[in-house]
Amino acid sequence: MFKILKKDVLNSSVLRMDIEAPFIAKKALAGQFIIFRIDEKGERVPLTIADYDREAGTITIIFQIAGLSTEKLSKLNEGDYILDVAGPLGIPTNIPDNTKKACVIGGGVGCAIAYPQAKQLFNNNIQVDVIAGFRNKEIVILENEFKSCCNELIICTDDGSYGKKGFVTNVLRERIENGVDYDVVIAIGPTPMMKFVCDVTKEFNIKTIVSLNPIMIDGTGMCGGCRVTVDGKIRYACVEGPDFDGHLVDFDELMSRNSTYHRHEHDCRMLKGI
Repeated sequence: MFKILKKDVLNSSVLRMDIEAPFIAKKALAGQFIIFRIDEKGERVPLTIADYDREAGTITIIFQIAGLSTEKLSKLNEGDYILDVAGPLGIPTNIPDNTKKACVIGGGVGCAIAYPQAKQLFNNNIQVDVIAGFRNKEIVILENEFKSCCNELIICTDDGSYGKKGFVTNVLRERIENGVDYDVVIAIGPTPMMKFVCDVTKEFNIKTIVSLNPIMIDGTGMCGGCRVTVDGKIRYACVEGPDFDGHLVDFDELMSRNSTYHRHEHDCRMLKGI
């Protein structure tokens, strides 16, 4: 059993929780994730470790209410318990040697995954620019957290209600064309966003790391649900990722596979009257 120590509402559909998990906190690194199960009848759901405190023995998760399990999780409060939390899983983010300047790009709730990446880079004395994109001002998250671990933060919104108007790709292209020289770009967010970021960076031959979010079940590579095609070969995101070279990922296939169970999820919600 894993105790919820703190719960914060970041926007209308995104929450943050600190969970007591000393053994996971002891080994967690940026880029890794957990798989949780709320109760004995719950499904296994992967979430990236957004932060950790080794001394306190806690991990932080940030999640969006997107299905039955995250909806149930959102209704738990401080002092409640989660049945299972397995982790840390996945391979930690590997930053190329001699990296001096990096751009970390987060889209929507993907900023929860981008934050530990930016923090790790910044703590290793690498110059970090963060570009965080959201649909509108109301759903902006982690602004202060990003400010504490980057040299420059650019927030953009689709409708221009906060920060720069436009998409993260517009900001990235503008900066590169204006002479900003990045050794690596890390892009995390909706799959289409990561695809279009990679289209931009490929033009300028900038190494790009993406954190993929395929369907995951067991977290050990046995079920094959998390398989993705990278450089024409099948890879298993839960044990060989979730980070991959963005220029080699088959994003179209990933988007197709990620929509496989949308109908089943809808039917389940209708059955339960949700």
